[in-house]
Amino acid sequence: MPSVRIPTPLRKLTADQDEVNISASNVSDLIETMESQYPGIKDRLCDESGNVRRFINLYVNNEDIRFLDGKETQLNEGDVVSIIPAIAGGL
Repeated sequence: MPSVRIPTPLRKLTADQDEVNISASNVSDLIETMESQYPGIKDRLCDESGNVRRFINLYVNNEDIRFLDGKETQLNEGDVVSIIPAIAGGL
């Protein structure tokens, strides 16, 4: 099953786990399954329309899902999904 790397700001929802294993066939299923196991995480990842928030980047094996099939990106045994919150900055 795919493993999901949890960034520090979301770890309070996963009982401080930095990585969790989730059984899912695609990213959409992964988000729904995570929500059932870790209530509140979907609101952090998705907007009211169910789309991944602009400031959240999801990667499957180091590839941004925006350049794959979005939430329909297929997941396989051993895949690593990384949740990366965008960091704003400037001078």
